[in-house]
Amino acid sequence: MNHARRNRWKIPDEHRADPDYIAAADAFALAQAVYNRRTALGVTPTELARRAGMTQPQVSRLEGGDVTPNLPLLHRLSIALEAELQLSFKGEELAVEFIGRAA
Repeated sequence: MNHARRNRWKIPDEHRADPDYIAAADAFALAQAVYNRRTALGVTPTELARRAGMTQPQVSRLEGGDVTPNLPLLHRLSIALEAELQLSFKGEELAVEFIGRAA
């Protein structure tokens, strides 16, 4: 069963020119996607940290939208979350989705 949820953060018109707001919205879209997939799997933050070679506080910061991971970390998260990561940019809008791999 696919528990993936699409996460889209629409930038309000008044913030469209604010790069900090756009970066924060992107971080939160990814954070929500990680959280959704982790909870769909029934995995604790501590277990996700172990699977992804992270610490539990790092997972918490990631899920809180406080950090933007680099590509190697995104790759490790995809493996740890047993999913493919799809990112798509449509103008100023980022869509993030972890799609569970078929068993």
